[in-house]
Amino acid sequence: MEIKTIAKRWGSSIGIILPKSIVDAKKINENDELIIEIKNRNLTEDLFGKYPRKTDKSAQELKDEARKGWD
Repeated sequence: MEIKTIAKRWGSSIGIILPKSIVDAKKINENDELIIEIKNRNLTEDLFGKYPRKTDKSAQELKDEARKGWD
């Protein structure tokens, strides 16, 4: 089961809140030991390589082309 939640500061620690629907579905009780897989969402990893390139030009060549006439 995968859920999306936001980590929040609790004193000097960071904690997450599990939705009640998940707690009920998995029958989680106070003091139960849980195994959690941590994955940070990195926007750059989501975007790079996601869309096919329409050109053989390098990123530097594209920047240089975009800057033409700025002088």
